[in-house]
Amino acid sequence: MIDFTNHPNTPGDRLPVVVVGAGAMGTAWIRMLATSPHAVPVGVVDLDLDLAASAVATLGLDGAVVGDSVADVAERAGAAAVVNVTVPQAHRIVNEQALRAGLPVLCEKPLAPTVAEALRQVAIADITGGLLMVSQSRRYFNHLSAFRGAVKQLGPLAAVHAQFFHSDHEPGFREQMAHPLLVDMSIHHFDMLRYLTDDEPVAVRCSSWNPPWSWFAGDAAATAEFELDSGARFVYSGSRCTPGLQTSWNADWHVYAERGAAAWDGDDVVRVDSDGIGIALPTGREGIEASLEEFVRSLRTGTTPQNEVRANVLSLAMVEGAIRSSERGGERVVVAELLEESLARAIADEQSDDVVERLRSWTSAADGIATPAWGSTPATIASGGAR
Repeated sequence: MIDFTNHPNTPGDRLPVVVVGAGAMGTAWIRMLATSPHAVPVGVVDLDLDLAASAVATLGLDGAVVGDSVADVAERAGAAAVVNVTVPQAHRIVNEQALRAGLPVLCEKPLAPTVAEALRQVAIADITGGLLMVSQSRRYFNHLSAFRGAVKQLGPLAAVHAQFFHSDHEPGFREQMAHPLLVDMSIHHFDMLRYLTDDEPVAVRCSSWNPPWSWFAGDAAATAEFELDSGARFVYSGSRCTPGLQTSWNADWHVYAERGAAAWDGDDVVRVDSDGIGIALPTGREGIEASLEEFVRSLRTGTTPQNEVRANVLSLAMVEGAIRSSERGGERVVVAELLEESLARAIADEQSDDVVERLRSWTSAADGIATPAWGSTPATIASGGAR
């Protein structure tokens, strides 16, 4: 647990943080943090020092430290934690620097480009004993929580369907990705599926492609069917270059179960077709504000947040499994096999002896992600309560 009041540059008991990454998403985080009751930005790190300085000046962060070194800026600013908003390829490097400097990290999704790289980060969190939480911000919507509460009352599930159709232009690294839908957007929807059902992926078949009018370099459309541990199926279809009949960014959801069905339009409409099941709508913070709130609460109380690094690995495995299936012509990919192959790759790729030793100490990848090293009590995840 962290006593925030013992840190300099901290108004009240707000957690002093360093934001790493001063691009568009980093600026959005800094803007939110500037008025947050839970944390305050005391430093900004970016390889482009002019960009970092511009973000600080534009948002009026008087006294915030700017630099290109996580540990140096954190020490000079008196920071107690790091918010990592860099591009996915830089996440592991920044997270390791922060954790080895004794700083807990809230990292933007996706945690890593591959499951192997994610497992290396799990090992680093093990070694340092620090908290590494992934900001899967789309879990934190009040209507999703209400939908989850209704689904829990429907009994055993048969099928979950989610459709995501949008048209978005985001010049930069997203439009150059090989799989901009699956990697950058579907990670949200796959993670929401795990939150919604408490069910885990067993295997997947997927097909992805790029429509001829697409402005993305890689596959902007996909369909996938996941086998879940309960025996239910998750059927997903989506596109990032669909100009008509667009869904919510959160996708459009339908759940079919023993006692009826439920639907959520991804925004503010939840419907239940089953006798005696009500809808309870919570009123908590949403999006990245709620993600930050859970991160700070976990540091205060020593509880394990729902998106602690180990819990996030299976969401990433859903993405990598879907991509692997698509690249193999729709072949069925078994998640457990993918995890073990990823562990072998993690050991082969890792350069730090202590990380290699930790990875080799696991009896399996499933063993490595089974028990968080940080926190004593899992955070409560309940409809209408803390999520």
